[in-house]
Amino acid sequence: MTSPDSLTAHPLFYDSLKLLLRPRARDTHKGDYGHVLVVGGDNGMGGAALMAGATAARSGAGLTSVATRPEHVCALIAQRPELMVRGVGTDANLGDLLERATVLVLGPGLGQSAWSLQCLRQALKAAAARDLPTVLDADALNWLSKDPALFPPGLRGKCLITPHAGEAARLLGVSRDDVSRSREEAVTRLQQKFGGAAVLKGAGTLICYPQGERVQVATCGHGNPGMASGGMGDVLSGLLGGLLAQRFSLADSARLGVCIHSHAADIAAERDGQRGLLAADLLPHIRRLLNP
Repeated sequence: MTSPDSLTAHPLFYDSLKLLLRPRARDTHKGDYGHVLVVGGDNGMGGAALMAGATAARSGAGLTSVATRPEHVCALIAQRPELMVRGVGTDANLGDLLERATVLVLGPGLGQSAWSLQCLRQALKAAAARDLPTVLDADALNWLSKDPALFPPGLRGKCLITPHAGEAARLLGVSRDDVSRSREEAVTRLQQKFGGAAVLKGAGTLICYPQGERVQVATCGHGNPGMASGGMGDVLSGLLGGLLAQRFSLADSARLGVCIHSHAADIAAERDGQRGLLAADLLPHIRRLLNP
């Protein structure tokens, strides 16, 4: 494996990636485009699970389910009736939800409660047993930094992780300043730790992914300061899950997802300004960019 010190990030732009987005066959059906299961939305954080699920659906997933606290079910269905929303009680039994899913998105609004941990433990075990592509974000990563043994060896190489600098620092056991000083090294170490693809979010988001016997590091050429608002990471996680459900590889999902997410934010900011940009403002632009 290439040493992190020898890597130089190359820029990525939407226009260089959109050729990956081929038209769909006319005789296609929803079963061809996978079933995303979002697990998250602890008390008071149902919106995060909603945004991730809505984005997965808008990104082209054939089916999208959300496992969340029972208190959030009615609100999520009212906002996005296309989602299949299941309330998960204090026993945190995900049961058949994990059997039907083809892609997991773990972490949006997951929280740090006993319920959160039980949900995450079940989902990670199922992902490893069923060889499911898995997006790990937010509190899923925070749990893994506290208890690395939660990560099953069978999931290595099958996950796409999306930490910001603070989460990356906790995963690597270093300071946030260490990550900021050497972001390329940090994202490469994360990829080497978990396999698969790693996204280090921030200004000039970095993506590290395997290419043959080497790893590549790329930096997203899109994005703006208006993206510094709550929910942006949840939208990205849902977008990545939706792409994985459509059988894009981990590397292509990471590259496409990050560039489309940031480019959509640029379009939204150009229209209405950076201040007050909300995560949900990206959704119509994401859909258009996915259909060049």
